[in-house]
Amino acid sequence: MTMKQIFNQLTRFSMVAAMAVTATVPAVMTAAAQKPYTIQDKWTVGGEGGWDYLAVDSATHHLFVTHGARVEVLDLASGKPVGAITGLKGTHGVAFDTNGKLGYISDGRANAVVVFDRTSLATLATIPVGINPDGILFEPVTRTVWTFNGGGKNATVVDSATQKVIGTVALAGKPEFPQADGEGNIYDNIEDKNEIVRIDAKAQKVTASWPACESPSGLAIDLAGHRLFAVCDGKKMAVVDYNTGKLLATPAIGDGPDAVSYDAKQKLVFSSNGEGTMTVIDASGSDYKAIQTLSTQKSARTMAFDEATGRAFLVAARFGPPPAPTAANPRPWPSVLPNTFVVLVAGHE
Repeated sequence: MTMKQIFNQLTRFSMVAAMAVTATVPAVMTAAAQKPYTIQDKWTVGGEGGWDYLAVDSATHHLFVTHGARVEVLDLASGKPVGAITGLKGTHGVAFDTNGKLGYISDGRANAVVVFDRTSLATLATIPVGINPDGILFEPVTRTVWTFNGGGKNATVVDSATQKVIGTVALAGKPEFPQADGEGNIYDNIEDKNEIVRIDAKAQKVTASWPACESPSGLAIDLAGHRLFAVCDGKKMAVVDYNTGKLLATPAIGDGPDAVSYDAKQKLVFSSNGEGTMTVIDASGSDYKAIQTLSTQKSARTMAFDEATGRAFLVAARFGPPPAPTAANPRPWPSVLPNTFVVLVAGHE
């Protein structure tokens, strides 16, 4: 997904972040009987340019971080650089097959999917897809790769066996982050329609659309509970039953979210918020209440979760002042300050 509103919200985030502190949590965190989450480490990545999604690869114990025209690959335990996938134009997301062998990058500016070997990090193929591929997903039942194309308002379907495009699915609006239920269904936020759609991966068609909340972006899934968690503008999260499409709750979160993760072991949901916080939601009952607000860093609005260790990884950087407006660009974006790009590691004892 794009870093929507990240730059024009910086002023507002600054005011919110100045007030953001690690919130007081109940004496007993009912969801997990554990100590509060803290920032346990900060890994300096450096370099230049913006970023979008990051992804945990449990098979190789690597963290893949999209970073401008490259994907940084870090050791999942230490944060030390393992390598990088380069020669790209503008990366958004990373997905992995279920064999532990191949990875797929949505290269938005190239309108392509880049296939790579997860061990050697060598690029194996470049596949033309739709306009500005953003969210990306490997669907295990059909063994297809799906890119959700923000510029084309559609999804491209790639056969992972042949690395060929086998279909295009029209969508009602701009797609954001997808999730799969492992039973042949894909769910995706439609940002400009304030809804979530369900797609039959085999039939390659939309089978349902449900209201969510304002401008949904990040999406997480609870397979056991049949729940979707969409983070939205207006400091809200939408909790949706993906069997019925019913909106179950809209708990409060921080401002400017762009990613959300679900911890199935602890029944917790994490929202990474651009204001400089991470909201922790108790999903063990029907109330979906926030049990902690962790201070992170302004602009840390994308995130990945490691199920093995229970740690969340967030990325952020510092920004310089925006350039002067012009007729061609009346609302210029501030640039990322070089060598300020970092990964924050959140966890608990």
